[in-house]
Amino acid sequence: MAESTSSTSGGRPGEDDRGGGFFSDLFAPVAGFGVSFSTMFRKVATEEYPEKPRPTAPRFHGRHQLNRHPDGLEKCVGCELCAWACPADAILVEGADNDDTPGGAGRFSPGERYGRVYQINYLRCIFCGLCIEACPTRALTMTNFYELADNDRGKLIFTKDQLLAPLQSGMLPPPFPMADGLEERDYYLGKVTTSTDDQRHYVEARDAASDDGFGYAEGPGNPGAAVPGEHDLVHAADPTAAQTREGANP
Repeated sequence: MAESTSSTSGGRPGEDDRGGGFFSDLFAPVAGFGVSFSTMFRKVATEEYPEKPRPTAPRFHGRHQLNRHPDGLEKCVGCELCAWACPADAILVEGADNDDTPGGAGRFSPGERYGRVYQINYLRCIFCGLCIEACPTRALTMTNFYELADNDRGKLIFTKDQLLAPLQSGMLPPPFPMADGLEERDYYLGKVTTSTDDQRHYVEARDAASDDGFGYAEGPGNPGAAVPGEHDLVHAADPTAAQTREGANP
């Protein structure tokens, strides 16, 4: 027959039989604050944000940017590969044909097509970078700009006019024809370094003949937006080429 067992100390089951001294019993109630007390007087490196924001890493994944060729034509060809690669379904692209024939809509990029509508929903974007890896023309890159918070959900859907890189020296606002004697592949081989005289004359004549009172550079940049050109352009004006990882034309 099995004999009942009892604790070695003879006490009741569950009773702590470890012996404690006077000081152990005295400091037992505050022993749990040991870690707090040990770090209380250490110097803490406080980040003074937003007054003094910390610099980001060189390959930080921030706000996207649609890049241009050195003459100002857009690198995006409207292939929609970035939208297909996005795991969060945050990108909307609608391509259209370039038409620089007389009376046509004009040419916005080298080759056959361009991105007529380009939107990124930053309420969905997870900044994974898969979209820029999928881009075959290096049209889409990610900047170091990360201050995207807003109190209006509509302003977090960025449109093409907000995502396009700003015009740099030697660039012209599309649409205008490609440089004479060059093909689409010549742009990607780096043979274009700035706009030509013929392209500048074309843009000047185009803007002079405009009937709406402003040039193409100042007009609505995204016909797919709910209210084209009415978005908060603070987002578009803040990130400049100097703030991006590779500038406006990587």
